[in-house]
Amino acid sequence: MSAFVGKYAEELIKNAKYIATPGKGILAADESTGTIGKRLSSINVENIESNRQALRELLFTSPSALPLLSGVILFEETLYQKTTDGKPFVDVLLDNGVLPGIKVDKGTVDLAGTNGETTTQGFDSLGSRCSQYYKAGARFAKWRAVLKIGVNEPSELSIQQNAQGLARYAIICQENGLVPIVEPEILTDGSHDIKKCAAATETVLAAVYKALNDQHVLLEGTLLKPNMVTPGSDSPKVSPEEIAEYTVAALRRTVPPAVPGIVFLSGGQSEEEATVNLNAMNKLDVVKPWTLSFSFGRALQQSTLKTWAGKKENVEIAQAAFLARCKANSEATLGKYGGGSGGDGLASQSLYEKGYKY
Repeated sequence: MSAFVGKYAEELIKNAKYIATPGKGILAADESTGTIGKRLSSINVENIESNRQALRELLFTSPSALPLLSGVILFEETLYQKTTDGKPFVDVLLDNGVLPGIKVDKGTVDLAGTNGETTTQGFDSLGSRCSQYYKAGARFAKWRAVLKIGVNEPSELSIQQNAQGLARYAIICQENGLVPIVEPEILTDGSHDIKKCAAATETVLAAVYKALNDQHVLLEGTLLKPNMVTPGSDSPKVSPEEIAEYTVAALRRTVPPAVPGIVFLSGGQSEEEATVNLNAMNKLDVVKPWTLSFSFGRALQQSTLKTWAGKKENVEIAQAAFLARCKANSEATLGKYGGGSGGDGLASQSLYEKGYKY
């Protein structure tokens, strides 16, 4: 097999490597209008465009936080929004050394004949949309595939459909200059133990990389966004060290060293849990050929959102809360997080939602 080396190959490799810079990570601010509405309603703020813009501006103009980020994933609306001073968000990010990314999938649909398993839609006009997003300043993309663990799940049909979908998305992105973040998320819903999650994660990742190989995806110009290997949401918790060992083992067995970086999703863990688990992985004394970093949404924004509460007078202290989470996760990518940035306890609150949808 030879990877597809198109006109963007060098740029893709450079951008993927930059996003994977140790000490930096990704802010996932790509919630759909419906999902951001749920977040805003939790603080009694109306889901209108001006309020969505205000939240994103708070995050993107947070002093000292942007140097700790290498990328921000945007929703289509946000890609074209501006600050209240009239500066496009894309320019705010680029001027601070942060690459803009874009969510390109259109959500999940049920796979007929399965026990509630799904595949991801969004292939219609994907190439032309990626081309337009590149012209608007985006340099990477995200597509979320969702799998679940059950008595007979994930099924072979679900694994293959989602693996092939991720690979097709990835090569279309690369043809149009966008680094694809490959996201096969295995939900934590269930009462399974950590060993079952590890087995499912290895099986899914092996299928994903076989599909990426078959479709000639340039791995050096990609990033992986997986779940951490944890027990199910209805099972007893285990230590960060155990999560680190099972997660890194699963990755070492399946993810080629050509991939520059692995940026974890938080999967409904509390802000502090996600950070402590990432830190434990980076402290593990084993060969890790890729950067282990973060691509957190809820686990970077929750305490910031609660602190802001939609009030202008709270913007400064909300930005301080955001900086604290960025700093904690930056340290965790280096295995140097000492804990204790939970502040007033907001960072320790569970963010789990059953069957989570963007």
